[in-house]
Amino acid sequence: MSDWTAADAPDLSGKTVIVTGANSGLGFEATRAFAEKGAHVVMACRSLDRGEDAMADIRDSVPAASLTLSELDLADLDSVRRFADEFAAEHGSLHVLCNNAGVMAIPRRETAQGFETQFGVNHLGHFVLSARLFPTLRDTPGETRLVAMSSGLHERGRMEFDDLQGERDYDEWDAYAQSKLSNLLFAFELDRRLTAAGIDDVLSVGAHPGYAATNLQFRGPEASGSTLRYWMSKLGNAIFAQSAEMGALPLLYAATSPAVESGEYVGPQGLFGMRGTPGIAEPSDRARDPETAARLWDVSEELTDTRFRLA
Repeated sequence: MSDWTAADAPDLSGKTVIVTGANSGLGFEATRAFAEKGAHVVMACRSLDRGEDAMADIRDSVPAASLTLSELDLADLDSVRRFADEFAAEHGSLHVLCNNAGVMAIPRRETAQGFETQFGVNHLGHFVLSARLFPTLRDTPGETRLVAMSSGLHERGRMEFDDLQGERDYDEWDAYAQSKLSNLLFAFELDRRLTAAGIDDVLSVGAHPGYAATNLQFRGPEASGSTLRYWMSKLGNAIFAQSAEMGALPLLYAATSPAVESGEYVGPQGLFGMRGTPGIAEPSDRARDPETAARLWDVSEELTDTRFRLA
């Protein structure tokens, strides 16, 4: 088993990194680790107030941290497009895009464009963000990476193309699993398309954090008003989960390690893939299915009115 830690990440001076959901949990810990290694990190956050607090916390421990805070609401594609366009206008390069933000197991709601929120935020918002930022990622000299943060629960996921938005039948955990499967289908399909286009200096990598103690577990119980689920999540985090700092290591490893190749999947190497230091993991067979991935790509372009152009 690997013993890789954040200290093993290479120097990132002169590199620009975007982390979505950078104000809490895995995104916060990853942002701090990137900053410690000298990267300039753009913290893409839905709440600027929470983002400001997170930025101040990071600078307390990393006084020299180079950070920019930008508003990004993945539940509103207008916000996604605005963020991407402003980034492209203000930054000449992008070395790593970390598609980390997400929601988990919440009651059925809809985004600004009418998509089921888990599919809309976790997959479609990041799909549009990646499409808009890809020209900058592609044109940045040297190797660049796109990292899609998934979950071990992607193994439960199935693409319900006849009811993607859960309008006829909605289960909050099935919807979450579908969205996390979508993240990996996208990452691996992008890798295939990069290979076909002869683009070998952009890497597309999937990752998952294992079971990490973050606020993500509480969003569903809080949204549904379930006190029982809330305290079960509290208990699970206390007994079984590893720290958010450990949970962020697969994202950091996928984003920086020279041992990682495009099209790979990174996760904890310990007990049942739920904890431990990061290494190469094995996704589900469904995540590797090229026909499903190509269909999801086409559907995502159609739903969001976005063309993901590699050339």
